[in-house]
Amino acid sequence: MKLKSLALSLGVVALFCMSTAFAQTYNFQTVNYPDDQFTQLLGINNSGDIAGYHGASVNQGFTYTAGAFTSENYPGSVQTQVIGINNRPFKTSGFYIDKKGDTFGFTDYQGTFTSVSFPKDVPCTQCSPTPFNQLLSQNDYGQAAGYLSKNKTNTDPDIPYVYDEQGGVFEVYEIPGAVGGAQATGINNSDNTCGFYIDSAGVSHGWLQVQGHITLLNYPNSTGTSASGLNNSGQVVGFWTDSSSNTHGFVYNISAATFASVDDPSGVGETIVNGINDDGTLVGFYGSSACTGVSTCNGFIATPTE
Repeated sequence: MKLKSLALSLGVVALFCMSTAFAQTYNFQTVNYPDDQFTQLLGINNSGDIAGYHGASVNQGFTYTAGAFTSENYPGSVQTQVIGINNRPFKTSGFYIDKKGDTFGFTDYQGTFTSVSFPKDVPCTQCSPTPFNQLLSQNDYGQAAGYLSKNKTNTDPDIPYVYDEQGGVFEVYEIPGAVGGAQATGINNSDNTCGFYIDSAGVSHGWLQVQGHITLLNYPNSTGTSASGLNNSGQVVGFWTDSSSNTHGFVYNISAATFASVDDPSGVGETIVNGINDDGTLVGFYGSSACTGVSTCNGFIATPTE
């Protein structure tokens, strides 16, 4: 089947003066892969199944269900991260690196892996056939959100897209002001998406797309904000950076247009929230500089107390 591309130019229609809200309280549980000091939990579905990876230098994917880890790596890959996980028909997505050093997105349905990369024969004024693709989220209707880069080393600005697995259609997003690139990090069952972009000053801004309209998500008084996931219950999650370069997670309530900051008690100022299910259970990770360029990282599950 020949693939085609749909360019979706999204206009920014709202920039709310967003406030903080009374924070939901959580029970936090640290979850680390056995005999490994580096674990990131990245996605969670309504059954509590979790996607993630372990290994600081060599990434190895897994799912985590009922206290047990199951390895999940793209066949023949040298590294894999599992990031997106849906409810039905229980599919995961993520990305892998092959032996040549190229990066491809993938989906996995009951052990059947499918490689995903923006096609070479599709016209796109921004896009290059050089393979660098990552899928970062998966909904229940065969759609995955992610991004591509123009070169295999990912040194050019990222270009966000949504991939429709049924029709083989890539929907390219053009985010206004994204001089430094953008990523689509989350998609729910209503085809709402979220992500972040980098402006001309190198500052990160979260964004939320609902019915073709974008709302900017900037945590109050932050020096940078990134949205990393959303659910079907009107909540977006991500992380923000304060003036001291500390990293905190957040939950954003769409209907109330309010933020609540979230920190794992063992990683205050070093927390990233990456996924949320419809019950409001969070997954993410904490550690030095939010686990960037370090050998130790801890995954966590945060369950609402009410």
